[in-house]
Amino acid sequence: MKIAMIGAGAMGGATVEGLLKCGRVKAEDICVSDPSQAVLDKFSQKGVSVTTDNGLAAAQADVVCVCVKPWLAETVLKGIAEELVPERQVLVVIAAGVKSADIKTWLGTQCPPLFLCIPNIAIAELASMTFLVPCGAVAQHQTEQVKGLFDAMGTTLITDEQHLGAGTTLASCGIAYAMRYVRAAAEGGVELGFKADDAKRIVMQTMKGAVAVLEASGLHPEAAIDLVTTPGGVTIKGLNEMEHAGFTSAVIRGLKAGAK
Repeated sequence: MKIAMIGAGAMGGATVEGLLKCGRVKAEDICVSDPSQAVLDKFSQKGVSVTTDNGLAAAQADVVCVCVKPWLAETVLKGIAEELVPERQVLVVIAAGVKSADIKTWLGTQCPPLFLCIPNIAIAELASMTFLVPCGAVAQHQTEQVKGLFDAMGTTLITDEQHLGAGTTLASCGIAYAMRYVRAAAEGGVELGFKADDAKRIVMQTMKGAVAVLEASGLHPEAAIDLVTTPGGVTIKGLNEMEHAGFTSAVIRGLKAGAK
C-alpha cells in the first residue's frame, strides 16, 4: 500500500510519525508533500519519499491523505484533481469543518471514494482517538482498509458527518483539555511539596491508571469513583470542592463552546 500525505504540518506530520511506527506501511511506501524544506528534510532522514509537488505525490499513491488547514483545502484538492484516479485510489481528507459535499463539488468526477477523518496528535504515539466518515459510495473493503490503517495508530470510530464536529471537540480538542488538567494537577502537586517533574509524572501515571481501571472494569466513571471514596474521606472532600468551583460544568461548557 502506497500512501501520500499532502501537508505534513502538526497533524499531518504526527500521522506520518504514526505510520512509521505502526508497522503497517514501509517508510519507502510513504510520500510526503509539503512546502517546508525543514519538514521534508525531517522525513527524508527517516526513509520517506518527499516532494514539494502535491500532484506527483498523489499520482503514485493508493491512499491519498490531504491534511491541510480548512481554508487551504479547496486550493490543494483542486490542484491535485487531474492526478487522482478514482478507480484505484481512496481519498482521506483531514481538515476540520470541510464538508464532503464541497469536496465532491471541487473534484467532480475525479473524486475517489472519500473519507473524512479527524485524528488527534496522539496518533504519533499510536494512541489517537480517530473519527472516520465514509462519504457516499464507498465499498466495504475500502472502509475496512482505511479503518484498519488508523486502528493501527490508536482507536477509530466510524461515525457520520453530522457528529464529526462533536468528535473533534471531544477528542482532538479534548486532548488539550486533558493536558490542561495535567498542568493544573501538577501545579497543585508542587504546592503540596513535590518537585515539578515528579508532580507531572505522578499525575500522568494517575491518569493512565484511571483509564486502565475504566477499560478493564467497564464501569461508569461515577461507579468507579465510588470505589475510592469513603464517608468523610479526603477524596470526597476534594471532589466536592472541585464541584463547588464548577468542575463538571466547566468541562461541559468548554466542550460545547468548542463544538460551536
